Amino acid sequence: MIYVLLLLGVTAVWGWTFVLVKDAISQYPTLPFLALRFAIAFLVMAALVRRVPDRRVLGVGAVVGLALSAGYLLQTVGLQSTSPGNAGLITGLFVVFTPVFERAFGRRLPARTVVAVVLALVGIALLAGRPGGVAFGDVLVLGCAVAFSLHIVLLGRWAPTLPAAPLALVQMVVAAGLFGAAGGAAGQFSAPPVAVWPAIAITGVFASALAFFIQTWAQSHLAPSRVALILASEPAWALMFAVLLAGQRLGAAQAFGAALVLVAVIGHEAAGAISGRAPAVDRIGQP
Repeated sequence: MIYVLLLLGVTAVWGWTFVLVKDAISQYPTLPFLALRFAIAFLVMAALVRRVPDRRVLGVGAVVGLALSAGYLLQTVGLQSTSPGNAGLITGLFVVFTPVFERAFGRRLPARTVVAVVLALVGIALLAGRPGGVAFGDVLVLGCAVAFSLHIVLLGRWAPTLPAAPLALVQMVVAAGLFGAAGGAAGQFSAPPVAVWPAIAITGVFASALAFFIQTWAQSHLAPSRVALILASEPAWALMFAVLLAGQRLGAAQAFGAALVLVAVIGHEAAGAISGRAPAVDRIGQP
């Protein structure tokens, strides 16, 4: 039971940080924010790992770290022009899109995945629809879900024989380096406002480093199907915090769209758990 509660706590933190990050990037540029976040995450993981990754871990970590960095960049930039609730719901579609990418590696695409993808896309259209059209931020966050799906598939293909913590450490180094270099080239670095530091610290320590550490530990005691189902609750947490903390309000069509996305994500994993074929979900944490 303790493992289930810890994973639920992790998903709640991820859902909460959509609101936290949106507020932070309204006061501080995105690239420096991400660079500092992942630098802190790296320092925490380095204290936990306490060893230098070998050459194979460095190589795999560098490749999957690119997909991870793309996902976080698209998600964080997308948050500038969409609501935290929308971003959380759309990001959660990585659970549905992952089997689609697995099809490229020869894995059969279950019928439930096809149904879930169709439901999710209809839900996004309703959720993101506005008098002026679909928000560009929603499109970017949809790209984020695709990038996270690719990240999971690559990890699933290459990571089973590699130590998880050092592999996560390399990915955080890659992300911190890429965002730091891009932010420096754009001349965006400056001292963050005092009000932004809590968001940097919370996302770096709790939503990235410790969340992944807890997830890895829990997955050694729980079946992958149970882990995937628990993590699929993240969009619900994100929407709840967006309504409670950010004052997001949904019209009738948007509420129906949000319900469709939640049904697609959680229903997909629940069906997989019942059939005993739910995929393992392995990620570092969002947003």
